Amino acid sequence: MTTETETLARPTAPPLRRRRPGGGRRALRSTGKHVMLTAMSVVMIYPLIWLLVSSFKPNSEIFRDLSIFTADLTAENYANGWNDLQFPFSVFIVNSSIIALGAIVGNLVSCSLAAYAFARLRFRGRNLMFAIMLGSIMLPFQVLMVPQFLIFKELGWLNTFLPLIAPKFLATEAFFVFLMVQFIRSLPEEVFEAARIDGAGHFRSYTQITLPLIMPALATTAIFTFIWTWGDFFGPLVYLRLPETWPVSVALKGYLDAQSSSDYGSMFAMSVVSLLPMFLVFVLGQRFLIKGVATTGIK
Repeated sequence: MTTETETLARPTAPPLRRRRPGGGRRALRSTGKHVMLTAMSVVMIYPLIWLLVSSFKPNSEIFRDLSIFTADLTAENYANGWNDLQFPFSVFIVNSSIIALGAIVGNLVSCSLAAYAFARLRFRGRNLMFAIMLGSIMLPFQVLMVPQFLIFKELGWLNTFLPLIAPKFLATEAFFVFLMVQFIRSLPEEVFEAARIDGAGHFRSYTQITLPLIMPALATTAIFTFIWTWGDFFGPLVYLRLPETWPVSVALKGYLDAQSSSDYGSMFAMSVVSLLPMFLVFVLGQRFLIKGVATTGIK
């Protein structure tokens, strides 16, 4: 009896784990992949690091030494760049903020309304109109530039922000309409049927049901619109001729002068300042951006 008890109480040795064949090769392959991705990341981020370091260098040292390791750093470029142009750089930041905010509001309102119509309403020619809308994505801006310029000139909108904001309220961004259509079509049909039984019309279904459920798509639209509008150079260059109406993207070219010396240090410093809003928006809205794109089925 005692022998049997001692046998049962004696701990048994754990079974030996068999090493999987090829485990070393997989680990080596994974390590090599991570090393390669890290090296590619360093190569991609190096221009930004060089821009940041160059913004603290004197003009005479920027292109003479392309290394990012230097001890001769100064913040003078930021002080000079803020006031070197005809107007303080804060004026251009405000102009860019107005244009970006107007474009965001316009795209959110118009694109969500158009997407709800394509996804929930049944009307003649819906599929044809949706196909035409998707086809407009392939039209480059240069094709529409001349007729749009003539229209805005006749309306007296040149040197104002209206040519850059007003089209956004007409659902001209087909990509965002398509994004929201895919999102709305993925919503349960039972939710809209229950709202219809309760007497809700299309406007109430749009405001109280659709908008709260497509918040990831709305956030994605807002982030993309801000990034594209803030960094847009060609559109403001065409419609805005007065310096007091320039956004930051156009104002930065004011530091370059083909007739005399260019102030690259101030331009790099203000470029860093102009990149900060885009960086903050992307970092703060990254999870909404990923969720909005992933849940719409776009890869």
